[in-house]
Amino acid sequence: MKKSLYEYLGKPAGAELGKEVATEAKKQNIKFEFKEVETQNFKGKVMMYPTDFLDSYFRPLREEAPKSSKFEDDLPF
Repeated sequence: MKKSLYEYLGKPAGAELGKEVATEAKKQNIKFEFKEVETQNFKGKVMMYPTDFLDSYFRPLREEAPKSSKFEDDLPF
């Protein structure tokens, strides 16, 4: 399955992140497609990437997310 960054992230990715992802996809020889999109806020082509590539690209960002505070585990309920 292929998704755009908007579909994958659930929000606009922005030009800078889009360029970073495209650059990495090209480095890894990832096959992508273009899809014509027309919404209230955007009209044009978007790149569609395999979801396994997007998972591997964004996984390190998720792993770096701050962990819960230790105090949250000490609640009496």
